[in-house]
Amino acid sequence: MTSWLGRIGFALLILVLAAFIALATWEPFWAKRDGVALSDETYTAEIIRDEFGVPHIYGERDRDVAYGVAIAHAEDDFSTLQDVIAMARGRYGAIAGQDGAAIDYVYHLLDARGTAESEYPKLPADTQALFEAYATGLNDYAAQHPGELKLGNLFPVEGKDVAAGFALRQPFFFGLNGVIEPLVTGGDLRREFGPDIPGFPREGSSDTALQPAEDAAEDAEKESLAYSPFGRDGAHNGSNAFAVTPERSGGPTTLISNSHQPLRGGVAWYEFSVESEEGWHFTGANFPGSPFPFLGHNRTLGWTNTVNMPDMVDVYELELDESGTRYRFADEWRDLETRTVTLPVRFGPVVLPIRREIHRSVHGPVIKNDKGAFAFRYGGIGNLGQLDAYYRLNKATNLEEWEAVLSRMDIPSTNFIYADAEGNIAYVYNAAIPDRPEGANWRGVLDGSDPALLTDGPVEYEELPRYVNPASGWLYNANNTPFTAAGEGSDLAPEDFAPELGVELKQTNRSRMAWKLLSEAGQLDRAALERVKYDTGYMRAGYIADLWDGLEALDLSERPDLAPARDLLIEWDFTADNIGPADSLALLIIREFMSCRYQNKGCPTVLEELEKAVTHLDTHFGRLDVPMSELLRLRQGDVDLPLDGGSDTLRASTLWHVHDDGRLALRHGDSFIQWVEWMPGERVTSRSIQPFGAATTRPRSPHYTDQMQLFVEKRLKPVHFWREDVLANAQTRKTVTNRR
Repeated sequence: MTSWLGRIGFALLILVLAAFIALATWEPFWAKRDGVALSDETYTAEIIRDEFGVPHIYGERDRDVAYGVAIAHAEDDFSTLQDVIAMARGRYGAIAGQDGAAIDYVYHLLDARGTAESEYPKLPADTQALFEAYATGLNDYAAQHPGELKLGNLFPVEGKDVAAGFALRQPFFFGLNGVIEPLVTGGDLRREFGPDIPGFPREGSSDTALQPAEDAAEDAEKESLAYSPFGRDGAHNGSNAFAVTPERSGGPTTLISNSHQPLRGGVAWYEFSVESEEGWHFTGANFPGSPFPFLGHNRTLGWTNTVNMPDMVDVYELELDESGTRYRFADEWRDLETRTVTLPVRFGPVVLPIRREIHRSVHGPVIKNDKGAFAFRYGGIGNLGQLDAYYRLNKATNLEEWEAVLSRMDIPSTNFIYADAEGNIAYVYNAAIPDRPEGANWRGVLDGSDPALLTDGPVEYEELPRYVNPASGWLYNANNTPFTAAGEGSDLAPEDFAPELGVELKQTNRSRMAWKLLSEAGQLDRAALERVKYDTGYMRAGYIADLWDGLEALDLSERPDLAPARDLLIEWDFTADNIGPADSLALLIIREFMSCRYQNKGCPTVLEELEKAVTHLDTHFGRLDVPMSELLRLRQGDVDLPLDGGSDTLRASTLWHVHDDGRLALRHGDSFIQWVEWMPGERVTSRSIQPFGAATTRPRSPHYTDQMQLFVEKRLKPVHFWREDVLANAQTRKTVTNRR
């Protein structure tokens, strides 16, 4: 008997071991592809790195440069590039577990690969050539560095894979995860576009007095973030942009790019310069997975972006038949497209295959929940024209050419702030908003059976808010309504634009401060603009006013222990400058109220946030008036530096990691800053800075932390745009090629 039991136990052990091996190894074999369309071209690029490790990439053709961009970026951050490629292939769950699988679900739900398959071949040949060269660069680096690979058979990739990544990520810049999450969970859609301009309230706005959060608000936020390719830091927590004419600056046309992004990860800025003999000469920054910069400048013009939040998504309730496989559209029943996909989900050393059904109707993706079946359609759905549009913007030479590209409406969203060597400045509220007929409640849930509610394409470019050379001589955006952008007498009026556009009317504290400071300034020279850009002040208006009114009204008769903190906050000077004794308390208490207003989610109570702030400071510092410079830090490797600024100040320290010592390590806020100047009759010059350095995931690199001290001191480094400057400051120089 003992012998038989031993044999059975041994057999079970073998089965368990076999199952473990299968679960640990199936995913790379399952993901292996045949027939990947690899380029047979030869590419050669020169990569010169300056004193800060920023790569300057040269090539005979644009596609040679794109090959070099992939190599240079992989040298600095191949880890993040692999994450982005895994997302673009629906395999991120095999790296990041359940959070990654949620993104893979969205990849299939939006049919990102299908969009790439259908639309990529329609792109101009030179744009496709750019993406094929970029994919080749990634493949070559992967082949030469097998020890860095996270997943088997992730490479080789082709241009369509890179394109699929664009199709996946772009809709989340205008908040698509805020629609997907409640549809998946069966929660309520928050689709308000709240007011903050006196006299222009909107029914159902969330911008009212502070209200208690729903019990599930925190869980809902985590769930929502899980469906975003940008992770916890999101893509729309703030940015600033400024443009000033020579008349107002007293000298140069000035463009200030100050995008607030995560400091690490798939939407962290990567700085580089490109130049080819075909006329592509640009310096700026991109996100991992792109062969070209998304913002920056060339010889004659430049632009920067801030996230805008128009109503870009329409939601439809479908009427299904008894089988649940057909839906009514007009007078007919149509088959609901359904397919089953496999999501790889890593749990420790094994990867489980999870099967999910994906549905689609004529409207777009469909999600079923306990309340029914809901389809959604969004601006830019099925369009990959942005891959060509950004490339053409890089090579535009004047305002007319630049606007001609934007007017194609191929870039689904984001504000554009522009300046050029001719002294022009412009602001375009760029958004491929669905062209909606009048009469329907487009912010509600629409009747999916009514063909009249099925939009087809965006509105005309001329319908969007737009400024060119306003009388004030300046323009700005800080993720606010486009109706405050140029000062009194130059701002556009909301009533001049159709309500079906769904243009946001919200303000941010950054916007209020920028509008005030720019309006009050005389000459906007470099020193004046530096004071604006690095301002740490708050206005007692909007949610800040509501919060402080709430503090003053608090009844602390049952919580006298919180009175000292409340009194300290009431006496605060409303500047997050590392000077006032209440700066740390204010930093801790403001962030959640900024977030809930900006993202249209339930707000916490003033009492609970005050209690959390007090508990944190007491626990970790033993005092309430701890200097903010001791609380808020910029940390990377062994470098640990003090910071200023707060959530929603122009000097932005928006989100942070709470470390074991109670310090807050910045993870989102001021990131890539670029300051561009065109002096009349002179060549363009620019300066820039990153929070860490060029090699953010390479601890052994000298450029892992070498910009941090400059960043905290509010100093910028030179951008070596012109080749003679690059050569004069070159630290390394090499040629890369795929010639074997």
